[in-house]
Amino acid sequence: MTDQEILSIKNKFGIIGTSQVLSHAIQVAAQVAATDMTVLITGESGSGKESFSKIIHQLSHRKHGQFIAINCGAIPEGTIDSELFGHEKGSFTGAHEGRKGYFEVTDGGSIFLDEIGEMPMGTQARLLRVLENGEFIRVGSSKVQKTDVRVIAATNVKLLDAVEKGKFREDLYYRLNTVPIYVPPLRERGNDIDLLFRKFAGDFADKYKMKPIRLAEDAKTLLLKFRFPGNIRQLKNLADQISVLETEREISASVLSKYIPQEQTNLLPSLSKSFGNQDSGMSERDILYKVLFDMRKDVTELKKLVFELIANGKIDDTVLKENRDLFRGFENEEPRQASLPQSTTNAPILISPNSNETNTFNLDIIQDISHEDEEESLSLETREKELILKALKKNKNKRRHAAKDLGISERTLYRKLKEYGLEE
Repeated sequence: MTDQEILSIKNKFGIIGTSQVLSHAIQVAAQVAATDMTVLITGESGSGKESFSKIIHQLSHRKHGQFIAINCGAIPEGTIDSELFGHEKGSFTGAHEGRKGYFEVTDGGSIFLDEIGEMPMGTQARLLRVLENGEFIRVGSSKVQKTDVRVIAATNVKLLDAVEKGKFREDLYYRLNTVPIYVPPLRERGNDIDLLFRKFAGDFADKYKMKPIRLAEDAKTLLLKFRFPGNIRQLKNLADQISVLETEREISASVLSKYIPQEQTNLLPSLSKSFGNQDSGMSERDILYKVLFDMRKDVTELKKLVFELIANGKIDDTVLKENRDLFRGFENEEPRQASLPQSTTNAPILISPNSNETNTFNLDIIQDISHEDEEESLSLETREKELILKALKKNKNKRRHAAKDLGISERTLYRKLKEYGLEE
């Protein structure tokens, strides 16, 4: 299929986007449309799966037949069989007359079963019979009826996982998955996010007779970084909301950030595909180093706290004897007397739990600990400076973005820059 043919399909069905993954999905839908094969469309909620079902129906020989879209998760379990296959009069309480089901009504057309993973197991068995033999039985009847319906199913969950858990029939899964079509989430479509935002902003402006909003470059960068868990629906709501509430028509990053949920802008832990790439500003190793150094720094601070508690006589030296490996530099065995210089004659005195002796810390040991902490502190500072400089270089000295990459607040970054003399 040529690019021009794919573009023609996009224009016909109102699909905006130039990403290769999207174009491939459209190509598969167009190719399978000419057949009667069952199709399973997978993708996240809000990614546009129903649009692909319409493409398949409208490009098929069934285009003049009925097309019905059904959300299997929205129909109660007790009535879904009746909705899909119909029922006879008196077959259950409230069935005052017979009713045709969707498979009977759409004979010669197509039926789109969205959220197929929510379909009850009993209904799955009925659906399997339709797919294999084109037969169904109304609820409360024993008469087998025939139907010629093309089934297009969709799901936003992994059906194989549901099969393993016994919540979905394995035979039905393979019968539905004759031709799979994957609809990419918005975050995998690159610059399509900006194209769709402009489309929604323009539509809203036409509807309410106002000037359309547009994004500044920094706002566009921020928009493309957001993951959009709600996909196209969420993007459309965002464009509409900003159009109504903002008086200024040019939207900056600071304004846009007020409308983007902050808790979703930094989903950790996650590894970027660019990790390990030499062109990347910060490698996976850099991030891991940062995490390890932060952990080491926390442990050092914890040690200092315990040292102070001991030195101030808040706890005795039993903890040192029981954790000799952790608190290296303290008396390992019996407490020893040590005379301190005059400047430290007011050092706290510890009482040995096993005797009436009074004792103080060994001054040499305390100095060794201080020296070790100083060296460790210097090495941490050096590494922290390197990470900050890398993050700033990667983000072209944009501090907000650098702070996000480092996993710290912008205020903390400012403080670090001032502390290390890196403000220029």
